[in-house]
Formats: sequence, C-alpha cells, structure tokens
Amino acid sequence: MPRLKRSPPIPCGPMNLRSVSHSPLSHPAALPMRAMNNITGSALVVAPHPDDETLGCGGVMALLRTLGYPVHVLVMSDGTLSHPRSLKYPAPRLRALREAETLEALSTLGIGETEVTFLRLADGAIPSSESPGIPEVVARCRRCLEKLMPETIFLPWRDDPHPDHRATWKLISTLAIVDLDNSPRIIEYPIWDWDPEQQGDFTNSKQVVAWRLDIQAVLETKLKAIAAYRSQTTNLIDDDPEGFQLTPEMLANFARPWEVYLEEVR
Repeated sequence: MPRLKRSPPIPCGPMNLRSVSHSPLSHPAALPMRAMNNITGSALVVAPHPDDETLGCGGVMALLRTLGYPVHVLVMSDGTLSHPRSLKYPAPRLRALREAETLEALSTLGIGETEVTFLRLADGAIPSSESPGIPEVVARCRRCLEKLMPETIFLPWRDDPHPDHRATWKLISTLAIVDLDNSPRIIEYPIWDWDPEQQGDFTNSKQVVAWRLDIQAVLETKLKAIAAYRSQTTNLIDDDPEGFQLTPEMLANFARPWEVYLEEVR
C-alpha cells in the first residue's frame, strides 16, 4: 500500500532556526516510562481531526475514565478532506460519518456524547494567528475552556508536520488559554512525526521532554476504539482513488502498550 497522508508537510519557517536534535520518536522504547498516577484530574483532549484524539491519546483517556476523572474532547476540523472526490460521501455526508465514528470510538473509551464538542472548522484550513476570522475561533475555544476548566489539556505536538496540528497547538496554548482563571497542565502528543518520511528534527530540545505512559491495561479497548474509524482504516469509501487511509505501518505506532507524550519543562 502506498504511503498516504492528509497533506504534505509545510516548513515551519522561523521555527527551523531553533536548536534541534534527533526526534525522540526515532528510538521511542528508550524513553522513560511513567505510571498513570502522573496524570490526575479532569482533562480536555484537543484533536485537529476526528481520530487524532483516539490515535494519540486513546489509552490515557480510557485510563482517566477508569479512575473516574471527567474527560472532554474538542474536535477542531470537520475531517472532510480525507476523501474530497468521493461521490458516495460528499462533504456533508462524510462529516456526519466521521462524527459518528468519533462518538463510537469515544463511547468505547468511556466518554459520552455530551462530552464531545465538534467545532467543524474547514479541514486543512484551521486558522493560524494571521488568518482572517481568528478572533471568532479563539473565542469559541475560549468558551469551551472556561466552561470545562480542565486540569490537564492534551494538544497535538507543536511541531507536528501537519499544519492543522501546529495551528491547533497555537490556537489553544498561546491564544485561547491566555488569562484563564486556572493554569492547566499542557501535555502534547505526536501523530505525523511517527511517519519516518515526515519526521522532523526535535526542536525545543532544551525546553521539552518526552516520556511514555503505560497503557497495557487498556490497550485492547484503545484498539477497538481505533477500529471504529472505518473511513480511515478500511476501504469503506472506495470511490476516491486519492482518498486517505492509514497504513498498517502507521497504525502500528498507536498499537503499542504505551503512548508517547511531550511536555514543556517549566
């Protein structure tokens, strides 16, 4: 199966000027392992696309729910660029399908429909700080944060190759979160850096540490949740030759008995 991805990586501009080192994902098994007692309290998981939350954080979400902690998921984009030329699944139908898959996956992880918010921003065009309309998007994210006041926020890795992931990180961590009454812990999760052909250098090496979380106890639950995304993992949508599908090689990175997280040193 050829390598497929949502979009080609875009250079990070000035971020490339920072000191770099090899990505910790090149040798993830060497990263220190942390137990679940390292993460407690309410959590918000922010996903650029429907499925990112389960791929990157499915294990920690299941563990948090097992412990009785509230978990909310904020899905930023509508995910309709995965199969842009499908006649069977035009954008409105594809959006409905992807949202239904998200709700099924999260239900498997112990998260109910009322704990999921879909912003339905345009896939591939999550706004950056220079984009028109950014104040409205920031305000919507801000309202979600003010309502939930999570103790921990899980965001996509700040230097993920996909521009939607980088924009999501910036929207939440540098704009929407400003002057909140609480100061949530920020933990980042990698998605497209797992692809060796897109994997970038590990920027901010002096400011960010990487570690693993043991999810062995809920691994089967996570795998069942990932399987709910049939539009992304199977040939369910078969009439778009350029449609996106996660390769077995890519999926294998999210089927390990641990998840990798990155956190800024404070």
